[in-house]
Amino acid sequence: MLSYFFVLSKKKGNLNMKFFTKKNLCAVIAAMITLLTGVIAFAAGEDAETTSNFYATFWALVPPLVAIALALITKEVYSSLFVGIVLGGLLSANFHPVAALDNIVNEGLISAVSGTAGIFIFLVILGTLVALVNKAGGSSAFGRWAETHIKTRVGAMFATFVLGVLIFIDDYFNCLTVGSVMLPVTDSHKISRAKLAFLIDATAAPICMIAPVSSWAAAVSEFTKGTGYSGIELFVRAIPYNYYSLLMLVFIIAITLMKFDYGPMRIHEFNAINKGDLFTSGRETAEQGEVVESNPRGKVIDLILPVVVLVIMAITGLIYVGGFFDGNDFITAFGNTDATVGLPWGVIVALVFTIAYLIIRRVITFKEAMECIPMGFKAMVPAMLILTFATSLKNMTGLLGAANYVEMLMDSAAAGLANFLPAIIFLVACVLAFSTGTSWGTFGILIPIVTAIFDPSSELLIIGVSACLAGAVCGDHCSPISDTTIMSSAGSQSNHINHVSTQLPYAITVAAISFFTYLIAAFIQNAVVLLSIGVIITIGSLFVIKSVTKNKQIG
Repeated sequence: MLSYFFVLSKKKGNLNMKFFTKKNLCAVIAAMITLLTGVIAFAAGEDAETTSNFYATFWALVPPLVAIALALITKEVYSSLFVGIVLGGLLSANFHPVAALDNIVNEGLISAVSGTAGIFIFLVILGTLVALVNKAGGSSAFGRWAETHIKTRVGAMFATFVLGVLIFIDDYFNCLTVGSVMLPVTDSHKISRAKLAFLIDATAAPICMIAPVSSWAAAVSEFTKGTGYSGIELFVRAIPYNYYSLLMLVFIIAITLMKFDYGPMRIHEFNAINKGDLFTSGRETAEQGEVVESNPRGKVIDLILPVVVLVIMAITGLIYVGGFFDGNDFITAFGNTDATVGLPWGVIVALVFTIAYLIIRRVITFKEAMECIPMGFKAMVPAMLILTFATSLKNMTGLLGAANYVEMLMDSAAAGLANFLPAIIFLVACVLAFSTGTSWGTFGILIPIVTAIFDPSSELLIIGVSACLAGAVCGDHCSPISDTTIMSSAGSQSNHINHVSTQLPYAITVAAISFFTYLIAAFIQNAVVLLSIGVIITIGSLFVIKSVTKNKQIG
C-alpha cells in the first residue's frame, strides 16, 4: 500500500512533495487511525465494556472540539470530521477496537444515513429542480430581470435578506431555496460566495426561531409541556427576548447599509469586487457541479412558478405529515410534523409539476429533464457527505453522554445565581450547540432544565427559555458541523470552511452583545428596553469596528 503511494508520488524519479500537504496529511492520519484500529480489532477479540469510562465527562465534548479545530486549521472538513468520529468511537468504547468500530459503523455512519435519508431525498430532488430551472433558462432570465431592477450590491444583499426572511417555514428549505434563487443576482453584483452564505445562514435558523408558524416553533412546543403554558404561547412570549435572532437581523441591515466588512469576510469581499474572484479559495468545491447551458427561451416565470409551487407543496407536505387532513388544526399539525418526511413529500410533487410544466412550455425535452436528475445528485454530494459525517459525530457525542454532562453543569450553576442564570443559560446553550452542531438537540436538553429552575409564574421563566433558544441558535450558527451551516454552504455553492471562518467573527459579535443583554435582563425584565439597548450597542459596535478597520490595507 505504501509503495503504491510512493509510485504515484514520483515524477521523473523524484518524490512529488506536493503530496505532503496539510489536507493530505490529515486524511492519511485519519486513514491510519482507522486501519490501525481495524488491525488491532482482529487481534483483540470481542470483549468490550458497554459503558464508557468517559461518559458524561468533559471528554464527551472533546471529539467535536477536535473536529472543529482540525477543520479550521487544515481547511479540510471531511477528514477533520472523520477524525472526530474515530476519536468519539474510541472514547465511547474505552479504546476497545472492536467495540469502537461497531460504534463508528452502526451507531455512527449507518444511523446517520438512515436518520437523514429523508433530507438526502430532499437535497437530491432540490438539486434536480435547480438543474431543471437552469436548463430551462429560468435562472438566467431572472438574472437579466434582476440586472434591470436590482442595480446595486446593497440592493442585491437586501433582496437576499428579504427573501430569507419571507421563507420562514423551515431552515433547510430556506437555505437551499434562497441560495438557488439569489445566486445569479449576487454573482452579477460581485458579492462573494462567503457573503452570500452568511446572508443565507443568518436568515435561516434565526428567522425560524422567531416565526410562530415554523418547524422550529413546533419542535420547541414539544419540550415546553408541564410549564403552565401551551407550547406556542411560551414560544411567542419568548420571541421579544430572543436577542441573538433579533439582533442578528439588525446586524445584517446595519452592516449592509454601512457598506463594510471585517475579519476574513473583508478579504473575500475585496477579492470579489476588485479581482472578480467570488471564492478567494475553494473554487474547486464551488464549481464541482456540471455547467448547464442556459436556454435563451427561458422566462422569469420558469423560475418563479417552480419556487412558488415548491413553497406551497413543502408547507402542504409538512402539515399533511402532521395530520392536518386527519382533523388536526394548523398549529397542531406543525407540532406533530416530521420535516424529514414532509419536505421530501412536498419536493417530489414540485418536481413532477416542474418537469411537466417545462415540457409543456417546450423549453426542454423529456430527455433533457431526465439528464438533470444525476446532475442534481452530483451537485449535492458534498453536502450529503458532510451531513453524514456531522450527524455521525453528533451520534458519538450522544454515546458519550454530552447532554448529561451539560445538565450536571447547569444544575450546579443554578444555586445562588438566579439573576445571572439567563446569561449562563445562553452561554451553556451556545457551547453545547457549537460542540454538537444541533440547536434542536440543545434546546431539547436545556428547556426541561430551565423550566424546572424558574417559577412558572415568573417573567424569568420566559427570559430563561428565550436565552436557551437564542444560545442554541447562536451555537448552531457558528458550528462547522451544524446541518444548517452545511446547507447554507450548499445553497450558496461556497467552500464550507470559508463560510465558517468568515461568518464566525460576525456571529461572535452578535453573541457577545446578546450575552450582555441577558446579563442585565434579570434586573430590567423589560423586552422593549433590553432590545433597544441591544440595538444601540450593535450599531455602535459596528461604527467602532468600521473606524478601526477602514485604514487597514488588505495585502
